[in-house]
Amino acid sequence: MKPAGLLVIALLAAIPLGCQRAEANRAAQVAAKVNGAEIVVYPAKAGGAQLGSAQALETIIDRELLAQKAIEAGLERDPAIAQSIDHARRQLLAQAWVERTSGAAVKPTPEEIRAFYQENAALFAQRKIYRLHEIVVSAPAEMLDVLRAEAARATDLEELAAWLKSRNARFSEVHLTQPAEQLPLRYLPQLARMKEGEIAVFPSPLGAAVVQLVHATDAPLSEQHAAPVIEQFLAGRKRLEVAAAEVRRLRESARIEYVGEFRSGK
Repeated sequence: MKPAGLLVIALLAAIPLGCQRAEANRAAQVAAKVNGAEIVVYPAKAGGAQLGSAQALETIIDRELLAQKAIEAGLERDPAIAQSIDHARRQLLAQAWVERTSGAAVKPTPEEIRAFYQENAALFAQRKIYRLHEIVVSAPAEMLDVLRAEAARATDLEELAAWLKSRNARFSEVHLTQPAEQLPLRYLPQLARMKEGEIAVFPSPLGAAVVQLVHATDAPLSEQHAAPVIEQFLAGRKRLEVAAAEVRRLRESARIEYVGEFRSGK
């Protein structure tokens, strides 16, 4: 993966914390002192964790006690720990910059939310809870057609499992019940068309996943109930796009020099 891609993924992971921190700075307060060190707490955003709660405060105090002992022992001067501290600092600064550059641009419009709802019926209007029997097979790509043919002849996955065992194939087997949104998106179009008992084969990086539909229960979500989830997803996707664009812009104007063995790794 390119350096820009790594950074974008890392930035996106904790961006909501940046939002919370920006809001909280307007209402910080000292909640306790631990060996003279002040513990400052911040109110959470609406709907978030209440950082000022007694339980959260005790957790912060515990962390402060441990951190103080680590400092007394000089652990912050350990090269590996110092590197981790510097990495965390730069990570937070990078997140803060992405948050500032994205601003209100990441908030999806009602029209965007409605369009996403309509385009993903299997997740919302036609959402189902699936009971599945799945076998994940480790096999080379050239074996995929053979596996498909055998799966088409099998009446259930127990037959297929016996066939795989007879050939000393490596596989794992699981029974699961999950709503549509917790399944791989590539499964959903075919699962939505399948009848109970039918078997489908999905290619995977290491081989294939063979899935038998045991039962499906309708569990639709209205647009009103789905809107908060969709808004969060679309905002995250827009942040990713903003971060990627900003990284590209910065790389175009930066002087980046690869040194030593990394000269040939560009």
